Amino acid sequence: MTIGLQHRAATHGATLPGTDAGEAAVFAPRIGNGALFGGLALLTALVGILDVWTGDELRLLPLLVVVPALVSVFGTIRQTVGVATSIMTVVVCSRLVTGGTFWDTTSSVAFTVLACFLGVGSCALRLRHAAEIARLRSAAVALQRQILRPLPILTEQIFAHGIYTPIEEDRLVGGDIYEVVQSPYGTRVIIGDVQGKGLAAIGAGFAVLGAFREAAIREPTLTGVVDALEDAVARHNAFSAQTGEIERFVTALVLGFDGEDRVRAVNCGHLPPRLLHDGVAFPAPLRRTSVPLGMAELSPEARVAEWLDFPPGATLLAFTDGVTEARDVSGAFYPLDARLGHWAGRGPREVLDALHADLESFSGGVRRDDIAALALRRAPAGSRHRPVATGHGARRAAETFSGR
Repeated sequence: MTIGLQHRAATHGATLPGTDAGEAAVFAPRIGNGALFGGLALLTALVGILDVWTGDELRLLPLLVVVPALVSVFGTIRQTVGVATSIMTVVVCSRLVTGGTFWDTTSSVAFTVLACFLGVGSCALRLRHAAEIARLRSAAVALQRQILRPLPILTEQIFAHGIYTPIEEDRLVGGDIYEVVQSPYGTRVIIGDVQGKGLAAIGAGFAVLGAFREAAIREPTLTGVVDALEDAVARHNAFSAQTGEIERFVTALVLGFDGEDRVRAVNCGHLPPRLLHDGVAFPAPLRRTSVPLGMAELSPEARVAEWLDFPPGATLLAFTDGVTEARDVSGAFYPLDARLGHWAGRGPREVLDALHADLESFSGGVRRDDIAALALRRAPAGSRHRPVATGHGARRAAETFSGR
């Protein structure tokens, strides 16, 4: 009954309470009824003409019983039932007209009816399975969104704009993470990417975020924050090994802003950020790239923090590999630096909007990984000593500071 109700809602362009867009899309028809039944009528007429032309030597009309099975692959239940009923009527009537022995006619009619019912049944099973996958996918993406704070975020030191577009395929749901925390030592920012896909990657990302939110406020040094993150990933991997899950590492870029013209950075195997200033975009000059979180035992060198220039009016763009590894139809990677050069004179929000639109156009809407990007700019002087604002509150603050 649930499938039937959801199908009727999707067919009429409505969504039932508790039915999300993913489930509604499952039950929506992929081909219009006019095109489907018009094609069916044309096929039936063509096969009928050939059947008459071949005569009693080769009966072709019974071959139409495969059509409901084909429609069940892409059609709705209503469409499959309609096609099955039409085919069953044509084939059974044809068989009764041509005649034959009792058992021959009976077996032919029974086979036709059985094939049509199997087509309808397979369509129902396909839709039920697809609806379950859509619900799981929706739950995974909702969980992924819940553990990340809404953007933009305004702190005493920076204004963080961002985009976050998770891929909504159950086996490809990624572990991109970000967070912005106001601490007694300034604003701490992390953007990272968990190795692998799926719910297990989300779990590892949640472990890192939880540790960062605590350590960012507790630890006076940025390297101390990173050490706490390393311990969190190590503990998570130990627990994962006990439960049979694979161990994972996390690439991360951790930044510290104290309101000065420089920013501290610890790069744990992550992509270096880009600095946009005075109409020029270029990779931030980070000279030390440490191993990803969860792999400290493999490196004899301790992680160190570096200083980056962050002049007034500059935008620091941090991102995950969903940006740089996006591909076009020919398989070429997205030319991030070349594109940023055209947008270097724009504001952070405009840069992100242009980046997002350009990525969609470049990849043709086909994404293989999450996309996360943060555009960080020094906060206006009037934001000092204000409470941290996020989401719509930060957006209203931005409009106030910009005079809009």
